Amino acid sequence: MSPDSPPPSASPGEGPPRWRKPLVASGLGLLVLLTGVALLSRDPATEAGGAVPAPKKDSREGTTSRGGAGGTGRGSLEGGEAEAAPRRFESGTCWRDLERFNDQVTVETFRDWAAPLLASRDSVVRNYLKERLTELIGNDAGRAREVLGWARDAPGKEFQVYLSALRDSEAVQQPQVVAQLMAAGLDPKLETGRRAGMLSALDTQKRLEPAALDSLTDFARDPASAEAGWAATRTVARVMKKDFERTGNAAPYLDRLLTIATDSPDEDIRYLAQSTPMHTAPVLDAASTERFSRILTSEGNEDGRDAAAHNLSLSQDKQQVLALFARTFPTEPSVCVRWALFRFSARVAGKDALPVMANMAAIDPRFQEQYRIFEQLYASGVLDFMRVWNSLPNQDPFACMDHHA
Repeated sequence: MSPDSPPPSASPGEGPPRWRKPLVASGLGLLVLLTGVALLSRDPATEAGGAVPAPKKDSREGTTSRGGAGGTGRGSLEGGEAEAAPRRFESGTCWRDLERFNDQVTVETFRDWAAPLLASRDSVVRNYLKERLTELIGNDAGRAREVLGWARDAPGKEFQVYLSALRDSEAVQQPQVVAQLMAAGLDPKLETGRRAGMLSALDTQKRLEPAALDSLTDFARDPASAEAGWAATRTVARVMKKDFERTGNAAPYLDRLLTIATDSPDEDIRYLAQSTPMHTAPVLDAASTERFSRILTSEGNEDGRDAAAHNLSLSQDKQQVLALFARTFPTEPSVCVRWALFRFSARVAGKDALPVMANMAAIDPRFQEQYRIFEQLYASGVLDFMRVWNSLPNQDPFACMDHHA
């Protein structure tokens, strides 16, 4: 399971992709103006109470004149262009207050201005509002905290707009905003889905302080945390991935994820904590190796045991892990976990793992063909695990990928 996976039940507050451009000055802004707000389109003549003018007929052809179609000569062409001109884009063809909105709206007036647009139920319009509110928040912690206050009680789609705008703002990195988001996410007075959205909004953090990590970990271990605990775990995993790419240090996050992976009573939360380190791929020290070894041999969910084998293949102590895989294979009941132990033995020790893999194939004849393929690849001079893996004629011989889907 990836850190980017959706929760078991959708959490509000998830933002769209992370590109952000000023709307009025960009092509996206024009696209939104032309398409997204068109639900609020009103013809000026109709608004004023006048009738919509019927297209004129060309007396000679009896057909509607449009840019010279149905008429000849300069007079007909100019008349057609004059009639076609009002159909070109201008602010009145979409929403006549759009320019005023862009120029005059502030955080203080945003809710009043946005109310009729939110009522449109158009996702593109909501995305426009979210983008505009993100710009208005900027790096101002006070504005961010005000918007967070709105989100506590806002109805569904409105909640998503406010929280997504906050999530993508610069101000969300400010310590006081992080503290308020954390407090809201852990507030038992809020319903679970709303708390999940608040905690998910923290996943854009560049790093999480130890106190924040401890709070998220303790919450995810709480039997009552449910969907919000799942969101807290995913936030830890997502920030770990970003911080590890920046600093090369995943240890504080991995320690907390392993605590959740062994202590949470919720199987989905445990599995998320067990599997997400695969997507960061840190090299395991002795302590992390020991904790994943306990998961491999004691976790009741076979998907969690599969994830543990994957993570253990990146341990510093390769001999210890290879011996663990050899001991675990005979008693492991799942063919998919056995497939993980078999193939990751090659990742741990390369060609030197062949005797262990041969013994596994002797214990379970279903692996004899797989053993011959690995043996032939190593004999041909292919030694790097990823090259071996990519050379396999079938990477899913036991339909385990379908099993995990």
